[in-house]
Amino acid sequence: MAVETLQPTPPGPTDSVRRRLAAGDRKPRSWKIPKTPGGWIVLAICVIATLAMFMPVYVIISTALSGSSGAPNFFLAFPDAPSLDAFKGAWTKLHGSLINSLQITIPAALISCLLGSINGYVLSKFPFKGSNALFTVLLVGMFIPFQAVIIPVFQFLNMLHLQGSILGLIVVHIIYGIPITTLIFRNYYEGIPSAIIEAAAIDGAGIWKTYFRVMLPLSVPGFVVAGIFQCTNIWNDFLFGFILASPAAWPATVTLNNLIGTTTVNYSELMAGAVLVAAPTVLLYLVLGRFFVSGLTAGAVK
Repeated sequence: MAVETLQPTPPGPTDSVRRRLAAGDRKPRSWKIPKTPGGWIVLAICVIATLAMFMPVYVIISTALSGSSGAPNFFLAFPDAPSLDAFKGAWTKLHGSLINSLQITIPAALISCLLGSINGYVLSKFPFKGSNALFTVLLVGMFIPFQAVIIPVFQFLNMLHLQGSILGLIVVHIIYGIPITTLIFRNYYEGIPSAIIEAAAIDGAGIWKTYFRVMLPLSVPGFVVAGIFQCTNIWNDFLFGFILASPAAWPATVTLNNLIGTTTVNYSELMAGAVLVAAPTVLLYLVLGRFFVSGLTAGAVK
């Protein structure tokens, strides 16, 4: 009678290892010195491109720190006595407009993202007859240049008695932001399984309850992407702010442009103002950059 010998089962991964593998944990990539001529060439090109990209930033900051002594004779030279006087002067002239830009950007970005989320939710999960045509019409709004509609928009705001006010600029940016936010959220919601919607319907949730209770909590990556797009576009807008707003409601970009004098230019103060105006959007990308990348790729693979 043959006796079967049981071979010991090799130990499998522990629970902690299984959890790490399931979560997709990987070892961080380590820096390695190139070992081939091609690798050194690629590294050299990347270093040169990085230096070329940061050179304008360095020139702006060094000019802003030159203070009343003026910009250095050589554009790459760092000032001998760095000073914050230019930043103080620029802040004095720009702080009111920076507040105006915040008052315009925050509500316009939030409302346009919320409306785009609702549009994308309906168009992706509850398509109706003509929904594709409606979506195409919405996308056309992304390609209409500001200059082509500036006179009708001016007349529209004047009819509503909003011309020259911050509220008028908020309304304009909300309307102009709906196409891009709708596109972002429609593509994002396409990647969410429809079975979630069906399960909510079985539980008795209607279209709006499903949106607020199910879809909205899942929409954080989409709101990050749309929010960064909208905040950047609204904050950097010049044309609408210059034509549709009164001097008291000018955004920071318009006031920054007015720092250029008619006969002389204080380059130190101008560069300091450019740093102050660009800082909010740069900080936004630094804080939400990783969420921005993940939000862009969300929904790409179903």
